[in-house]
Formats: sequence, structure tokens, C-alpha cells
Amino acid sequence: MEAVAKLKNVPMSARKMRLVVDIIRGKRVDEAISTLRFTKKEAATWLEKLVRSAVANWEYKAGGAENADDYEVYIKTAFVDGGSIMRRFRPAPHGRAHRIRKRSNHVTIVVANRVPMDGDGANDLVTVED
Repeated sequence: MEAVAKLKNVPMSARKMRLVVDIIRGKRVDEAISTLRFTKKEAATWLEKLVRSAVANWEYKAGGAENADDYEVYIKTAFVDGGSIMRRFRPAPHGRAHRIRKRSNHVTIVVANRVPMDGDGANDLVTVED
């Protein structure tokens, strides 16, 4: 079972966010949250909140009272896309203007479980009759 959480219009460049996303991709959720808590980047605070949201979405889809630690929930997919760019202008020498780009990004995290659930269908056998 998978669950998705998305964070849109984060006021930070996608390049800075990808540095932190690459650290947590593929890790178990509890390990990823502890890694983010001790990472000294601003992106880590945004991502920690997003990972917790993805786990809450997974628990809701799993039936409400499920515990994510029992099913080894991990970060299956995590990627960052560039968002909109605000353009501002600053004065430059000789009466010119230089453009300043304030970038934003969109982050998507997909969490899944490694231990199959009862109704998950991951271990269902398919029989073929001749």
C-alpha cells in the first residue's frame, strides 16, 4: 500500500531541496525523520513535516489504527520539481536593471510498506490454468 504527500510552492530553490531529499530517499520512515531532525539545512524542517504527513496518510489508508513501525514503512519515491519564479529587479550601474529570481519548488514523497498487509494483494498467488 502506498500513500502520497505533496508540498507545493516552497520558497527555496529546487537545487537546495534536492540535497536533503537525496539523503532520505529509500530509508525507513523513522530513520529518515531522525536524519532530518539533525540535518542543519532549512529544507530539513520542511521535509520532516512532509514525511510525517505522508505517514499519517498511509495510516489513514491502512485502516486508521495501524502502526507504521509494524509494517516497515519506507520512503519509496521522493522528488523535487521546480516551481514558479518571482522576478524582481535591482538597480545596476549605468542606469541598468538586473533581474533577481526568487525560486520555489514542489516536493512529492511516496511512502510504502515492505511487510505485506492482509488485504494488500502483494502476496496473492496467481494460478494459470491450461
